Amino acid sequence: MDLGRLIRIYGDWALALGLAALFQLEVWTVDPSHPPGDVGTAFSSGERAVAAAGGLVLTLSLAWRRRAPLVVLAVAIVTTLLANLVSALDAAATPAIALVVAVYSVGAHTTGLRASIGALGVAGVIGVIAAQQFSLTDVLFIAMIVGGAWLAGRAMRYRRERERVLEREKADAEEAMAEERTRIARELHDVVAHAISVIVLQARGGRKLLDAEPEEARQALDAIERTAAQALAEMRRLLGLLRESDEQLALAPQPSLARLGDLVGQVREAGLPVEIAVEGEPRELPPGVDLSAYRIVQEALTNALKHAGPATARVTVRYGDGELDLEISDDGVGTGNGGGVGQGLAGIRERVAVFGGDVETGQRPEGGYAVRVRLPYASER
Repeated sequence: MDLGRLIRIYGDWALALGLAALFQLEVWTVDPSHPPGDVGTAFSSGERAVAAAGGLVLTLSLAWRRRAPLVVLAVAIVTTLLANLVSALDAAATPAIALVVAVYSVGAHTTGLRASIGALGVAGVIGVIAAQQFSLTDVLFIAMIVGGAWLAGRAMRYRRERERVLEREKADAEEAMAEERTRIARELHDVVAHAISVIVLQARGGRKLLDAEPEEARQALDAIERTAAQALAEMRRLLGLLRESDEQLALAPQPSLARLGDLVGQVREAGLPVEIAVEGEPRELPPGVDLSAYRIVQEALTNALKHAGPATARVTVRYGDGELDLEISDDGVGTGNGGGVGQGLAGIRERVAVFGGDVETGQRPEGGYAVRVRLPYASER
């Protein structure tokens, strides 16, 4: 256990017990002929006992100065008033130290209404002590000591709160970076799955056309080259982000619905005719919603490429007042259930769940398969 933790756990008790022992030593050995206060007679055993009891309550109460600072201050005020009646208590210096600690604790460990009450209590302490003095210099000195202790406590509280804010910001940044790395890993899966699906289908079609229609085969090879180059470029960007240190990791420009035409062009080249319909007034989307919408369309079209067979696909993007609706459908004969390990629809559901949206998938009554998604604008985390 480190020293700082030991101090946090046992420091208040150590302070309270140390001052209690010092006070008991002081009150039972103080020379009444030279007390700090104006005391001219010897202290009786009974007076010392009363002083010892009052001082013991005051010093031991400091063990709760963090949990109940107002109660500790109240004990200090009562002890100060008692000192006017018990000369042996007034003659000791330890209660003054405990009083300063109590005032500091009110400044350092109270907020809101409790802080206001504590400030009034500190003003009361100054008034109680000042009432015993007749010199303006003495009053100003007491106000400086007591008020300074309270201000020091407020300054320490502000510093601790600032440190907590910085720690929370650091924790939030680390969490955001961890989420970003998870997102990048998912992006890599989507890039690879889509690109390989297109490449495999183009290669399969090109092989069949190689002898009969060499020009068509050449076009298929060109599409393979373009798809592979685009996939490699995006993978390099994403892997570059993964190689960055935590301090350097940042969000790079992401795919969005603005690039939906390029995506559809790739799918058309792979052999699946696709129609696009946009309903409502296009608007700027939150970055996460925009990226997820693009990836959802990409995944659904990839599934259609793999499983729909000879078919035509349709992508409908509907901009509503508070949400984005997507529908990706085809008129093929496949099930649209995604890749061999079931990551297709699972990935779509995961993305939709992040934003509190809804997803429906299944066979259409008129034939084919459809994926319908609702993504609220305002639910992005």
